[in-house]
Amino acid sequence: MRKHYTSVISSLFGRFASHPFPPALQRMINRAYVRLMGLDMSEFRAPKEYETLNALFTRALEKPRALPDDTQSLISPVDALVTQCGEIRDAQVYQIKGMAYRLDALLGTYHTEAAKSLEGGRYANFYLSPRDYHRYHMPTDLKVRALTHIPGKLYPVNMPLLKRKHNLFIENERVILECEDKNGYLHVLVLVGALNVGKMTVTFEPRVRTNSDILTPQHYKYDNITLRRGDLLGWFEMGSTVLLFSQKESIELTLKEGEKVRFAQPIGRLRCKRAIKE
Repeated sequence: MRKHYTSVISSLFGRFASHPFPPALQRMINRAYVRLMGLDMSEFRAPKEYETLNALFTRALEKPRALPDDTQSLISPVDALVTQCGEIRDAQVYQIKGMAYRLDALLGTYHTEAAKSLEGGRYANFYLSPRDYHRYHMPTDLKVRALTHIPGKLYPVNMPLLKRKHNLFIENERVILECEDKNGYLHVLVLVGALNVGKMTVTFEPRVRTNSDILTPQHYKYDNITLRRGDLLGWFEMGSTVLLFSQKESIELTLKEGEKVRFAQPIGRLRCKRAIKE
């Protein structure tokens, strides 16, 4: 099978972004990108210090952001725009208002039971623009049960395409993490690829190779991987989208559509496991 044109474009851009140009030219490229995109570099190294454009895209915070003292507090995993959030009803969620898709189709055959278990739960879509901090973190302490990498296309996930292209998240390449919180509730994180996202990295799983020659879903199961709230999960090269799905009664979200959030900001609370009645 031939690569979709969006994957070819993303691969070519990835090569350019990962190439270290002569220092003077690289500084000029970096400064131009910062000005063009309006990057706030106050928490990061100076643009001239990044040896490639990709190093600038995937920049790390110079100082860790403070996490809420309340351990029940759910934090934003990213710096992003909340494009949609709400309740999972009749196995459907929305990429944007008026554009529904099926959750089981998004998660694929390896997570059929998880899709069923999420009915009645809550979800939130976080869109990272090219100007945002591109790293993603854990929203709470989670034990990772399984991960699936589903190859796909790399259409842009910006607002214009969200509003007009059906099943955008389902067509795009994605990485699915099925997790469990300390109360035994299910949470699923989905990393969605997009145009010019040559790579999505998962810190604990080096076998994930996105925008590659892999043509079939790759599935991995785990017994002893637990990540803490705020831990680095990985990063996008350029902007994209993180989707969060949580089981019914597991969390209370305080988000609203159109809200801009930052990593480490409280976005809700975990709820305690209900006591079993005698």
